[in-house]
Amino acid sequence: FTVIDPDEGFLACGTTGKGRLGSIDLIEEIILDAIYALEKERDLAGKTVLITAGPTEEPIDPVRSITNKSSGKMGYALARVARRRGATVHLVSGPVKIDVPQGVAFYPVSTALEMQAQVEKLYRDADVTIMAAAVADYRVKEIAKEKIKKDSETLTLELIKNPDILASLGEHKNGFLVGFAAETENLTENALSKLKKKNLDMIVANNVAVEGSGFGSDTNIVTIVTENESLELAKMSKDSLADIIIDHIIKNGGTE
Repeated sequence: FTVIDPDEGFLACGTTGKGRLGSIDLIEEIILDAIYALEKERDLAGKTVLITAGPTEEPIDPVRSITNKSSGKMGYALARVARRRGATVHLVSGPVKIDVPQGVAFYPVSTALEMQAQVEKLYRDADVTIMAAAVADYRVKEIAKEKIKKDSETLTLELIKNPDILASLGEHKNGFLVGFAAETENLTENALSKLKKKNLDMIVANNVAVEGSGFGSDTNIVTIVTENESLELAKMSKDSLADIIIDHIIKNGGTE
């Protein structure tokens, strides 16, 4: 049995202290954790999984930035499921509006350069690395020190390329490396090309233009691509998909 202690806060008797019902999210996670212990037998026990999630934000000036529509939901689902299956999980996340999963080591970052630095610190000790973050391809060359005033009809920004974190990891391969590809056309072909070019073991590709598969959705529709296999999956919740992705990592020798 598991005892969930009460939370502290304002109580019905009018005082503040320990006695409130524990959070529903915590109760749900403890129940799911117990179910996974029975059904999955902790098949990631003793393994370290590094996961990136969310967008990055590239500042323009002190109040503005360039970002993208990534919600972080897929990466956070992977972190939850990997921990339930017994892994030590390190989650490197850009700015999102999601609660940090229970029991994971959390590293908040903002820019692509910050994400790169944190990932490189953790990568060498990871058995599996899953790069689910939507990292900005470009950043502003010169960040304005003061807020840019709206003085003219147009504004020109010079952008420079951000480092390709995933490709860099592929060049210095360690453990099992998984990438994500958000596409709008030629899904499988583009994913396979990215798999080979970046020296990945597996890539998860989705067409973000398809309803139920785009950024911010609670569901996803993906194709899992390895060198020898291309598996199209139906629409499902991101937590369910996270389980299938991890199943395929194990199937392809990712935890050996």
